[in-house]
Amino acid sequence: MIDSIDLSYETVAILMFSTMVLMFLTGQRVFGAIGFVGAMAAMFWGTGGVDMAFAQSTKLMSWFPLLTLPLFIFMGYILSESGIASDLYKMFHVWMGPLPGGLAVGTLGLMVAISAMNGLSVAGMAIGASIALPELLRRGYDKVMVTGVIQAGSSLGILVPPSVVLVLYGMIARQPVTKLWLAGVVPGLMLAGMFILYTIVRCKLQPQMGPALPKEERDMPMGEKLALLKAGILPLLIFFSMTGLLLMGVTGLVESSAFGATAALVAAAWKRRLTKQVLEDSMRKSLTITCMFMWVILAALCFSSVFDGLGAVKAIEGLFLDSWGLGPWEVLLLMQLSYILLGMFLDDTAMLVIVAPLYIPLIIALGFNPIWYGVLYTITVQIAYMTPPFGYNLFLMKAMAPPEISLKDIYKSVTPFVLIMVAALGIVTLFPEIALWLPENVDLRGR
Repeated sequence: MIDSIDLSYETVAILMFSTMVLMFLTGQRVFGAIGFVGAMAAMFWGTGGVDMAFAQSTKLMSWFPLLTLPLFIFMGYILSESGIASDLYKMFHVWMGPLPGGLAVGTLGLMVAISAMNGLSVAGMAIGASIALPELLRRGYDKVMVTGVIQAGSSLGILVPPSVVLVLYGMIARQPVTKLWLAGVVPGLMLAGMFILYTIVRCKLQPQMGPALPKEERDMPMGEKLALLKAGILPLLIFFSMTGLLLMGVTGLVESSAFGATAALVAAAWKRRLTKQVLEDSMRKSLTITCMFMWVILAALCFSSVFDGLGAVKAIEGLFLDSWGLGPWEVLLLMQLSYILLGMFLDDTAMLVIVAPLYIPLIIALGFNPIWYGVLYTITVQIAYMTPPFGYNLFLMKAMAPPEISLKDIYKSVTPFVLIMVAALGIVTLFPEIALWLPENVDLRGR
């Protein structure tokens, strides 16, 4: 045990951050680097400091809403591994095909649906790149445009409920997850609508970018079209019935996630696709993702508690408000710019656990709503994901795309969608009611 050492707030902030950066440079995993720094810094706390990591793990395990994490992830993987997500794309393919750029619009619809099932951007990216991208290229769609469509659509996974990123934000910011999810609904649908409108208008002005489905393929008997509609609408019914039960007060947050996971299993079994392989793959992937997030949350809690307790947060407040003399909105803008910069090098989880312990107390101190800020953070992360040169989604797409799509094509593809996201971020910043209306008007007592 090391006795408490008198260090200035600025010294604590510099030591913790420089040590964490050094750990990242050694190639350590995010949770290992952050947790190590938090545990070591706890030794400067004084008596009882070394017990802090244990106290945070107890707090994590007793946080009941955390049960939603594995259940929603499992639901998404069941729907994906059983091929039900493919049925959804076939539905969009046939029904949206007659529109200019209709298949790209259908792909965005698929991305929204996958987001509502899984809560992870990587799931939408994997399904879009494996199912939609080859079909779009075969149909003569412009490779640059459709690459951007898939990246932009998959980014909705961290904003539309059940967003895993908002679960982590809720844990770190100590805010109710259900309210955060509700706050992400309208901005998420607004962004999806803006993406769809841009795609339709661009393909209307430049038909060669996204040709409509040939007439002979559209002349499908109505019975077949309705059968596709029935097959594709099943996963949407699962999500909306699950959400409807939550909003009506029939189920709580955890019960709703359990209902969704059970409904996905029943749907896969009803379609005779619930094989042993599908079940094993879904459980294995769900367990892997869940364990990773559990370790990250635990490390983040340890780091943020020590960071705040040792006074480093006060150093940040002093820098922004006293030394630089910034106003509340200037501080907010600086925070968002720092997220975009960090997003060129780190994923959303790393950014959240590194920066959120500093920014969230400051946001509350400045009088901003932490639920609203959670939405701003998430949209900014979406922008950072797609910002060259090192955006997370850019290299993920490069790894999944066919050889004819170069990294230069991927860089070009994201420009219009990043501009749309920046516009959406500005709209939600200027009009907080877009994010706050739903959580403020839905009765969430006891949930």
